[in-house]
Amino acid sequence: MVVPMPPFDFGDPKAAERDFPDIQSPPCRTCDVVREIAFCADLGGDDFRRLASVRCHAQLPAGFTIFREGDAAEHVYSVSRGAMKLYKLMSDGRRQIIGFLFAGDMFGLAFDSGYAYTAETVIPTQVCRFGYRKLDMLMDELPQLERRIFAKAVRDLAAAQEQMLLLGRKTAKEKVATFLLTLSQRAQQRGLPASPVGLPMSRADIADYLGLTIETVSRTFTQLRRDGAIELPATGHVALLDVVMLEALAEGADCH
Repeated sequence: MVVPMPPFDFGDPKAAERDFPDIQSPPCRTCDVVREIAFCADLGGDDFRRLASVRCHAQLPAGFTIFREGDAAEHVYSVSRGAMKLYKLMSDGRRQIIGFLFAGDMFGLAFDSGYAYTAETVIPTQVCRFGYRKLDMLMDELPQLERRIFAKAVRDLAAAQEQMLLLGRKTAKEKVATFLLTLSQRAQQRGLPASPVGLPMSRADIADYLGLTIETVSRTFTQLRRDGAIELPATGHVALLDVVMLEALAEGADCH
């Protein structure tokens, strides 16, 4: 059974700025190219400053629980650096990871009074937090902000549907190939190279995301390396050597 660390208390925005200073000032400028894909990307000038005025930011350590499933949904979050995992715990203690988030991703959107999952940092991660009430008032005044958040919610729904397909109909090789290709595509969206792909999460995290055992994940990576599809140049990275083979595997084609 996974036991998460206690939630982090952001406190008031000024306290968060004292305890977790940003690398640059103003903090939002540290996002660099992420500003192009974050939900605040369409804002400029005074509108952007208004959004920045209602958010607090924090640099969090790895393994930190920001909120737990069922907690009162009072804030929305955006990742500016690092990586997050979202998961649900079953009644028997098993964990199902439902998503990995990276710079530019938004999380914490809720359709009722409680969060539907637990959010935990994978590596040291910088996040921005927005109060639902203040953000709601801003959306009334800034329609482009509302459109952007709505688009994020739609993409989250599409990702959830893809995850259902991934878990229900694919073999271990097909799942791992799809996972690596998806990470590569998301890296390119953030302005990073398509390969090597960064894997900040553990093998256990990958297993809990793909619905496999840790042993099966490790064995599948080894098989893909022997087949010449990938290489493992360093811990936490995978080089995609044969994208065509990986794409064929992801689609369920027989590569042999």
